[in-house]
Amino acid sequence: MAADELITAVIVDDHAAIAAGVGSWCARAVPPIDLIDAGDRLANVWTGPGAAADVVIFDLELVPGLPNFGELRRLVDSGRRVIVYSQHTEDAIAIKCVDIGALAYLTKREGPEHLVPAIQAAAQGEPYTTPSLSGAFIADTAADRPRLSQREVEVLRAWFVSSSKELVAAKLNIAVKTVDTYIARVRVKYANVGRAARTKSELVGRALDDGLITLAELNQTETSL
Repeated sequence: MAADELITAVIVDDHAAIAAGVGSWCARAVPPIDLIDAGDRLANVWTGPGAAADVVIFDLELVPGLPNFGELRRLVDSGRRVIVYSQHTEDAIAIKCVDIGALAYLTKREGPEHLVPAIQAAAQGEPYTTPSLSGAFIADTAADRPRLSQREVEVLRAWFVSSSKELVAAKLNIAVKTVDTYIARVRVKYANVGRAARTKSELVGRALDDGLITLAELNQTETSL
């Protein structure tokens, strides 16, 4: 979407005060962000106005003590652009959410100075790293190979051997916007392990290094449907 287009976001949170506060911040954004309040009903993210929202602001724990990673994965796998907005401050939870495919992870201590830019970035399919998330990555001692989901690898491989994202979308029966979202998530995962890949050629190089694709496969580029 163009940078000056109206952004719509849907928030699913079981605290009305949180949704009201986020709504106020969105109304004061430049340009204003249209916020849809789904309450604590996940169904409202999939049906009605929330189904078409550019960004999903997701409370990870609608049921106390039960972080809903499964629903986060469902949203991500369907191509939704998700920001996790949670009371959890543990580094491991933040990293897990990004590994699943969230474009940003914010704690509820982080206010509009981070949530609004995160929404704006997510609407463009771009990641946003908050101070808490940056600290989580610094503390992470995992290997420098990012943990990509099966669907992310599938989209990435299809993009590498196709001449356009439109071909990828047609082949995988998804929208071009969804292709962009998957590629953006892969880029942020590589950046988060210190192996930034800002161009397609850089990303191909990373994938070759990690064994995600072979040179033989790359030589079989598709140019038409």
